[in-house]
Amino acid sequence: MKNLAYFIILLVFANCKKEKEYTDIIYEKPEIVKEAPSDFLSPEESMKTFFLSEGYEVQLVASEPMVNEPVTIAWDGNGRMYVAEMNTYMQDVNGTGTNQAISKIKLLEDLDGDGKMDKSTIFVDSLMLPRMILPLEDELIVNETFSYDLWSYKDTDNDGVADRKERVYFNPNRRGGNLEHQQSGLVWNLDNWVYTTYNPVRFKFKEGKVVVDSLDNMPSGQWGLTQDDMGIMYYSSAGSENPAYGFQQPAVYGDYNPSGRLSEDFVEPWPIVGTPDVQGGPKRLREDGTLNHFTGVAGQEIFRGHRLPPSTYGDLFIPEPVGRLVRRAKVQVEDGKRVLYNAYDKTEFMASTDLNFRPVQAKTGPDGALYIVDMYRGIIQESNWTREGSAIRPVIVRKGLDKNIGRGRIYRIVHKEIEPDKTPRLLNKQASELIEYLGHPNGWVRNTAQKLIVLKNDPSIVEDLKEVATDNTSFWDGLFKTDRDLGLERVHALWTLEGLGVVDEALIGQKLSDEDPRVRVTAIRLGENFLKQGDLDFLMKLKGLTNDPSIEVVNQLALSLRYSGSKEATEILESISEAYQENEIVSHSAKESLKKDDSRLKKLKDKISKRALGTKQSILRGYDSYQQICVTCHGPDLKGVEISDGKLIAPSLIGSPRVLGDKEVLAKILLNGLIGPVDGTEYGIMMPMKENDDQWIADVLGYIRAMNDADAVHKRVVRSARRKSEGRTGYWTLEELEND
Repeated sequence: MKNLAYFIILLVFANCKKEKEYTDIIYEKPEIVKEAPSDFLSPEESMKTFFLSEGYEVQLVASEPMVNEPVTIAWDGNGRMYVAEMNTYMQDVNGTGTNQAISKIKLLEDLDGDGKMDKSTIFVDSLMLPRMILPLEDELIVNETFSYDLWSYKDTDNDGVADRKERVYFNPNRRGGNLEHQQSGLVWNLDNWVYTTYNPVRFKFKEGKVVVDSLDNMPSGQWGLTQDDMGIMYYSSAGSENPAYGFQQPAVYGDYNPSGRLSEDFVEPWPIVGTPDVQGGPKRLREDGTLNHFTGVAGQEIFRGHRLPPSTYGDLFIPEPVGRLVRRAKVQVEDGKRVLYNAYDKTEFMASTDLNFRPVQAKTGPDGALYIVDMYRGIIQESNWTREGSAIRPVIVRKGLDKNIGRGRIYRIVHKEIEPDKTPRLLNKQASELIEYLGHPNGWVRNTAQKLIVLKNDPSIVEDLKEVATDNTSFWDGLFKTDRDLGLERVHALWTLEGLGVVDEALIGQKLSDEDPRVRVTAIRLGENFLKQGDLDFLMKLKGLTNDPSIEVVNQLALSLRYSGSKEATEILESISEAYQENEIVSHSAKESLKKDDSRLKKLKDKISKRALGTKQSILRGYDSYQQICVTCHGPDLKGVEISDGKLIAPSLIGSPRVLGDKEVLAKILLNGLIGPVDGTEYGIMMPMKENDDQWIADVLGYIRAMNDADAVHKRVVRSARRKSEGRTGYWTLEELEND
């Protein structure tokens, strides 16, 4: 009777409801402004320079002096906005004073609900370039540049200012590299783990403690990290000019980037203003002076809001601050492979002729709209790339970009025919009251509700969550277009149960036959707990999914079976491998799972097993550092990262005469960087690493040489190279090194 009543209600609702259809139309693209002035514009003036797809408009949420030099935003459960500012970033062409700890995190509030911020307080002051913020229930987790530590800040008297500070994760090592090559993220993923870029670790906040888990061969990435409805994360890297990667599978299964994941010419941006200040110089410009290749990609976001046209849901928005634009990419699944396409033909979703427009992050808001963080400034390259002799420095000086500092804007993109939603207030709700939000049409709301339920850790709601997860009525949604995606609601209910420590084998087994393939994928992932315990009965239930009609389900099965060491699991994997040998994605997953524990780190340990203990420790430390910094350009296999045209962003380190040659020369390259041709090929600039100590340099070089079966490097070699290079401020060229 309950289902019949539900059917009648939905039938009546469906007959009454008419969903408006929206189409995305591009205005006629304006003519390119080849040489624009660099004068500061007011927010209102700057907004007039924006080019947008038909029907969309930009609204100002906050600007200077309310915010200055904003780089990232995050909302608490009541929709209050935290804004991290890098107040010392490139205040002149030399980056003077960058490392002063005077940056801030501000708390912004919209008091009248009109979408524009009315109140700003300094929540935390005296920070070293804050780069990651994560609101929890009653605290904000913060990470600063050059540090791995995580700090908790609480406002106990509700005045908008943090008055309690506690370190919740400690790593004694100093984070190496310049500020552009540091971690970002702190994304609370669907799987209840918190991920960052670069670092091969993840965190779980549970019962007031931080649990740390190490991962091998996860994607690295630079500024920006986002996830889709199923927790698959999208990375980007400005250093390797790579707008999107790592999005074929959940990060826990490793870094996999098949060719063809970016459609033809995807890496070509379409600015509407000349781009004189590009680090790559003239080779990165078209005849009309505009950027011809993504270079500053940062702060990407899978839009999961409900108050833009439905066609935008699940699209990837990629800010490109050097090109002064935001790309909108369609994510198409083609025979199991995710492929990105520009949503428009040789134009962008958003672009500006204001040279100070610097979009560095996109975010789905609690109101269902799309937010853009505009650092609004002249220089967007770190000082390593603006030195004397660089191609960009004369342009910065000529255009006066070094004078444009101390401002910033946050925008909200809405559709003219769709009102943004009212922001739900979730913080003071009981865990039982939050359950209904697990099916909300806004992905931000669903994820926030899940996070808060897990943090509240209330066991009394377990049966209610199981009831939601057990329901199997999502096909009504397909027929009658309700506002709730009941399949995703069940996905969130299952992961919320996992976050509460409840993974019920009977429930998981039942969900393996759920009508929604996303729920079946979730059940397989959660069933990994039983595979690790050697549960053969559960393994036999999985066997029936080898012929599932959804290729996503079969692929997840191939990924998850790596956690069973049994011969039965191997047999299932072999059958999948044979049946799907023509499918690039599934065959790769099966192949990797058949390796079981044959990881890159294990191979390295085997390679150096006979070396002295101290040498092994040095090489393994070097491996960790390489994965955090060098992998972006040189790749996980040390053979260089391939870009779209088949060229490498950096030279291969395997078989390199520099790597296998004079160790002191090799140390000099790492200390001061390298510019100019390498073996007749022009690459990007190799950044200097001399801010790291001698042991760090020796460790990295030892790892690189170990991968070439050569002996390690002692820190005294680095010390000697540093002494001989003392006073040098510029990059090396190979010609100089050969004659030095």
